[in-house]
Amino acid sequence: MQLRQLEYLIALDRSHHFGDAARACHVSQPALSTAIRALERELGVPLVRRSGRFEGFTEEGERVLVWARRAVTDVLSLRQEVDRMRSGLEGTLRLGAIPTSLTASRLVTERFRGRHPRMRVQLTSLTSREIAHGLAAGELDAGLTYLDNEPLTDVDSVALWREIELLVCPEELLPRSATTIGWATAASMSLCLLTPDMQHRRIVDDAFAQAGARPEPVLETNSISTLIAHAHAGLAAITAQSWLLVHPLPAGVRAVPLVAPEISHVVGLVTASGGQRSPVVAELMALFQPLELDAELTG
Repeated sequence: MQLRQLEYLIALDRSHHFGDAARACHVSQPALSTAIRALERELGVPLVRRSGRFEGFTEEGERVLVWARRAVTDVLSLRQEVDRMRSGLEGTLRLGAIPTSLTASRLVTERFRGRHPRMRVQLTSLTSREIAHGLAAGELDAGLTYLDNEPLTDVDSVALWREIELLVCPEELLPRSATTIGWATAASMSLCLLTPDMQHRRIVDDAFAQAGARPEPVLETNSISTLIAHAHAGLAAITAQSWLLVHPLPAGVRAVPLVAPEISHVVGLVTASGGQRSPVVAELMALFQPLELDAELTG
């Protein structure tokens, strides 16, 4: 059994297509197929269901995939540990982040790269459910997501900051002296919200429900940049305060906290629990004390 055979199997699981998996592994399709068939012969069980094209994994194949991911991750961790001992960490930190945390994520990546300048960071915007899948499949090293709302299972975590919700809109839509706005009042406005598949939207919908209100958004998007752009254009948007860290509001636009109820949720780093952490993950998770970034984002 060779490591590349396990890598081919994992690539096939990601793409569900022999040609795409081969391209991802920088080999020809016949070479990838031959290597997987050789692994099947060695193990004595079929791993892939085929009928001219990929149709999924057999029950044995699903079990082998679990071990393959573990073996490939262990080899990667070994290489990282040797690199760390020789000349410091080198490689790629694969980080998934929920959209509301993207701007604040620079506080994480800057500190990590400041400590390990030879490391690269691959930062991807994902839903919390996609982060859970990526951690379980070994496709992510860590994630930035909510810790106390729809919390992920089988993860270790460190809290970074509390997220509060703001209404962002043209100032003429608010009373001049208003420093907050109630959720029930906001529900009657022309709202731009994130799409229902995103956890932030589910948090917002729950807050409206607690206020006895049911909003009817005129625009839904999976992009916070788009959401804020439409607030600039005359709609009312709801977003987390961390988004304004590097996006100051232009003249004529205000952001006020939402109240009645007042809600907040903790955002933090998560990584898969169980087993020995890779050097990259161990270094990342040791960089922060609980809620260390809270004052910077909510002060």
